[in-house]
Amino acid sequence: MLQFFDTLQAVWHLLVDRDPTLAAIVVRSLGVSASATVLATLLGFPIGAVLGVAQFRGRGLLMALLNSALAVPSVVIGLLIYVLLSRNGPLGMLGWLFSLKAMVLAQTILVAPLVMALTCQLVRDADRAHGAQFEVLGARTLMRSGLWLWDQRHALVLIALTAFGRAISEVGAVMVVGGNIEGFTRVMTTAIALETSKGDLPMAMALGCVLLAVVVCLNLLLALGRHLQHRNDWAHRKPWSVAGNGNLG
Repeated sequence: MLQFFDTLQAVWHLLVDRDPTLAAIVVRSLGVSASATVLATLLGFPIGAVLGVAQFRGRGLLMALLNSALAVPSVVIGLLIYVLLSRNGPLGMLGWLFSLKAMVLAQTILVAPLVMALTCQLVRDADRAHGAQFEVLGARTLMRSGLWLWDQRHALVLIALTAFGRAISEVGAVMVVGGNIEGFTRVMTTAIALETSKGDLPMAMALGCVLLAVVVCLNLLLALGRHLQHRNDWAHRKPWSVAGNGNLG
């Protein structure tokens, strides 16, 4: 029991004293996941919006593949990228293996399908409900996609936060392609796994607390964003409802 409280005290000192090793791992992890999220949204928002609006032959198969990509284990994605970036792989000349670039690439490929799928569903629901006005104006697929992306921009922020939460909690792919090199490619999730196996519980628990705090903050931001979005939707619907009741009266 005393050992448990000693561990908690050590964790507290690591967090309060801003241990340099811990701080470097946290900053590196946030940087990798933020970069991957930006790349995934730049790729996923336009593709997802087009898929949400467009109707073409083979769309069903494409959506099935996209939904299947959501269930691919992260370690398999890491293995695929490892093979591509290995010395004998087609992208071996880049020299990215066991680097932050490889980790960003892995997380981008991991979360991009999530961004595409959520954006596609968001735009598709909006287009089904209110897309008739765009059809009357003769807006084509790309224009409609762009208009819906702008119209749903607040909801897209929530999708980006969801993607960041998925990226920062990932461990399998980044460990495979990054190598978990101390001071270079070690991030929070891989460091927690390593420190736990080494028996350094204070460092593992301190990193776990930081990661948990990040996830909790993301969920609070998501909840706040949904609340604000619902209030905004209600504010836009309410005048129509009042006007309608007045007309009926």
